[in-house]
Amino acid sequence: MKDLQQILFNNCYSQDLEQRKHWYSTAAAAYYQARPRYPQAFIAQVVDLANITLTSTVLEVGCGSAIATSAFAALGCPMVCIEPNPDFYHLARQVCAPCPKVEVQNCAFEEWELAPQSFDAVLAASSFHWIAPKIGYPKAAAALRSDGYLILLWNKELQPRYEVYQQLSAVESAGGRPPYRYFLNRPYEDCATQVAILDELGQMAVQSGYFKDMISGHVVTEVTYSIDLYLLLLSTYSPYVKLEPQQQQALFSDMRQVLTQHGDTVQLSYVSAFHLARPI
Repeated sequence: MKDLQQILFNNCYSQDLEQRKHWYSTAAAAYYQARPRYPQAFIAQVVDLANITLTSTVLEVGCGSAIATSAFAALGCPMVCIEPNPDFYHLARQVCAPCPKVEVQNCAFEEWELAPQSFDAVLAASSFHWIAPKIGYPKAAAALRSDGYLILLWNKELQPRYEVYQQLSAVESAGGRPPYRYFLNRPYEDCATQVAILDELGQMAVQSGYFKDMISGHVVTEVTYSIDLYLLLLSTYSPYVKLEPQQQQALFSDMRQVLTQHGDTVQLSYVSAFHLARPI
């Protein structure tokens, strides 16, 4: 757990809030287009466990491009969605325009004016790890009604077959570039490894001392992406967001040559997980 918390500190918490507000800005449209959705049956299970109904009020922390928002907005319940990044905020407003009960606010959760005990659910979809635990957990607990739930959703990174993973690692190492490497700096994660990592993230809520009665679950999904869509997906992962455009273009050109050896598509799998907990 200490190792995971140190990684989160280095990658997320240590960045200045103003910097974090604009992190991923260049990838906003690609994020909405290429990032995987949460499976419908998975969302239905979460909704049932958290007792979310038409009259429930939901606060979403870091709604991003509203990928998860749309699934909950379809229930017809009122939602307040907080998104600090201006580009993602505008995109989320477009996506949620058909949903009159969804309000999207352009602010960080750290700066959001707390409305104590006002929500039946505080939802965070692949976003809560960006908020320092000493701020995120107590503020989320304070926003919840006594019988409400903190809902943490996660989609782990999409994994290609191990053979393809190895070949893409070799591409990244060629010529000593790029300076930021996704495949080389991440050991291959099988399903069990991804579940274990996500379980660690979920347990942080209980260990914070503000939540109890954790309920967890996960599902494995297999998808097929075109090569173009897969490279677009990679462009939304932080190591590639950091690259200069010409670096990214050159790297993806080399990756495309490897991927086309396996056909026109890429077979991928990923783990979706949920963690539900009540405020203490």
